Amino acid sequence: MTYKSSTLKVPGASLYYEMRGSGPVLLIIPGGPQDAGVFADVAHHLADRYTVVAYDPRGNSRSTFDGEPQEQDLDVHGDDAARLIEAFGAGPAYVFGTSGGAQIGLNLAARHPGRVRALVAHEPPSMMLLDDPSPALAGMRDLHDTYRSHSVEAAMQKFFSENGLSEGPDHVDTGSHDAGSQDGPPSFEPSPEEAETFARVSGNFEYWLAHGVIPLSLYRPDVEALRGRPVVVGIGEESIGQPIDGMGKALAERLGTKRAAFPGDHMGFAPYPGRFAETLHLALSGA
Repeated sequence: MTYKSSTLKVPGASLYYEMRGSGPVLLIIPGGPQDAGVFADVAHHLADRYTVVAYDPRGNSRSTFDGEPQEQDLDVHGDDAARLIEAFGAGPAYVFGTSGGAQIGLNLAARHPGRVRALVAHEPPSMMLLDDPSPALAGMRDLHDTYRSHSVEAAMQKFFSENGLSEGPDHVDTGSHDAGSQDGPPSFEPSPEEAETFARVSGNFEYWLAHGVIPLSLYRPDVEALRGRPVVVGIGEESIGQPIDGMGKALAERLGTKRAAFPGDHMGFAPYPGRFAETLHLALSGA
């Protein structure tokens, strides 16, 4: 399997990316504070069918600003993704984005439609499309206020707890082997690579809380530009009934597009990389 890592210079920043496999380009956009390392296992399962390109969004881990950290801007993120696709010169790409990365993917597909062959938006926090977004917005602002008045640690504990997520490297930010059943992810000792990824991602928490959580939450996808485009909205099987499920439903209904059930919850790509990859491939194939 071919593999390389490199950087692409873009206005105001340098983007780090990892490329594996061969075939049509599949761009993976991590969410929130995550980086390309989170998707190493998923990419391994897809590299026989795609040239998988995962990257660190600007401000995260190895994608550095030219100067001081900037407030996250979805148009800037969308332009970054478009420039990455253009750099590979292979025409329109398949795109997968999760959480805040799904919001970036939606911006990319709306503003650079010629760059996107199909998009799978996995659990986008599109709260502005809810009939009443005020409870979700209040929760995000409370998270931001907790960071400002207390600490990064207190805010992240609140985030993990309120979203039913684990704080450890085996579930939140790194990959693992697929569990033998749907009862839950396996318990295991993280590899050095997984521990390194978790340490990097943990180092992004403050930037995400200070500059990312509010812009990503307030972003309203351009439904008119996206309607009729090949967009699939993904939702974790264990997220059904959670607030993020309602946000995904609102987006799918407004777009008139289908939804796809993915293994696990908001971070299902970590404990179930093999099944997650297969589900993603089927969603892209049917988009």
